Amino acid sequence: MKFLVKKISLLAQEIVDQITGAEFPALYFHPEGEARQMLDVLPQLKQKYRPTPWLSNTHLHLMYFDLIKKKTIQLKYDAIEQLQMPDGGVTGIAWYGLDLPADTPTIILMHTLTGTPESMSELVRDLHRHTGWRVALCLRRGHANLPMPIPKISIFGSTDDLREQIQHIQTKFPDSPLYAVGSSAGTGLLVRYLGEEGEQTPFKAAFALCPGYDTEHGFKNVHPFYSKVMTKKLFKSFIYPYTTTWEKTTSLSEVLATKSLLEFQYCCFELAGYSSFEDYNQATNPILVFENVTIPLMILNAEDDPVCHIRNFDPYKEAIQQMSNIMVVTTKKGSHCGFYEGVNHTQSWSARLIADYLIAQHQ
Repeated sequence: MKFLVKKISLLAQEIVDQITGAEFPALYFHPEGEARQMLDVLPQLKQKYRPTPWLSNTHLHLMYFDLIKKKTIQLKYDAIEQLQMPDGGVTGIAWYGLDLPADTPTIILMHTLTGTPESMSELVRDLHRHTGWRVALCLRRGHANLPMPIPKISIFGSTDDLREQIQHIQTKFPDSPLYAVGSSAGTGLLVRYLGEEGEQTPFKAAFALCPGYDTEHGFKNVHPFYSKVMTKKLFKSFIYPYTTTWEKTTSLSEVLATKSLLEFQYCCFELAGYSSFEDYNQATNPILVFENVTIPLMILNAEDDPVCHIRNFDPYKEAIQQMSNIMVVTTKKGSHCGFYEGVNHTQSWSARLIADYLIAQHQ
């Protein structure tokens, strides 16, 4: 009887898996590289990712993440600091776990395209909860209503600004090992920095959640609806609140005429402080320095991501599998930065993977 019940249960689970798209993750890595060691220490890589059944549709999944989770999770940060950059610009750091022992590891988190401390609360909370570590959310110029005294902002951030933020964190906690996580657009800044720094980076390991890879072309594959909505959100976040700052920016009218992320990307170079798109792309595109990344790096993409499309990964599959320090994990479901699992109590499968990966690298 017990055997029959178990058989029926397994059959039912298999049916649910087929309906919801639950599958084992696909893994891309050098077969003899150091990244292969993660197979022995991260059980998630050998188990099916089972998305929340009622979120198996990519658009429902994304709406749940963006409209419900981001709005309902309240997190009280220990402090939000404003940092003045050498050119007079302002960035920030939102701290969580500030009072932990000085030698506790610190996760430096790089946020999404229009990220704020509020929108990043779930990931900050989950990373802290799963690791017990300090989290420093690095805020880029113009985010979270930061002052913008000079007309300069890049949607993918500035590695020079990031260096200033890292130096501030190291000065504050000189005995804290540093790890890095980038989410969505934040992965562009993360990988660009890692590629520029090479072996000189203070980070011990890093994780890139839902990257778009080549920032010159990645926006071509964004679902048209989300591209339009996110472009309007860029105006609302970084243009309209700072009209005085941008009043002498000659290309502003062209920027405001854009209807998609791709159009915005090709017009925003002056806002970022460059004289042409070519100069802007050469200075910010992470894929141009990707092969210089030397520290352990795990990358996670969902095959049904409507924003950072899995198609963006295709041109780099072979090259990545020649790099000993990198593993790319893809799942059939997960949408964009969601990866929820569970039925009544949803939680992030990806946050657990990120935390376990960083802990494994720390040991």
